[in-house]
Amino acid sequence: MSGQNKYDEHAQLVEKMAETLGVDLTEEMMAGNWTPEDMQATVSRCLGCTDPAHCKGWLGENTAGADETPGYCRNKDLLEAMRTRLVSA
Repeated sequence: MSGQNKYDEHAQLVEKMAETLGVDLTEEMMAGNWTPEDMQATVSRCLGCTDPAHCKGWLGENTAGADETPGYCRNKDLLEAMRTRLVSA
């Protein structure tokens, strides 16, 4: 897999994980709460994951949504904090 394809795969995983938690990253960007640099840093952390297939499986099992990410998610704290902020707003 080329470097760009791998980056794109992980960018999709980040977006799907956020969506599963009820966080719309595009809306967050439009509101000024999320920047392209934030996305790049988040995808970079995701790129360090050793088992993206497991993540894809978890996402497939949680299509109706979830209150938290799996414990192994490298972006767990960030995404859950975003979710908490949105839920309490």
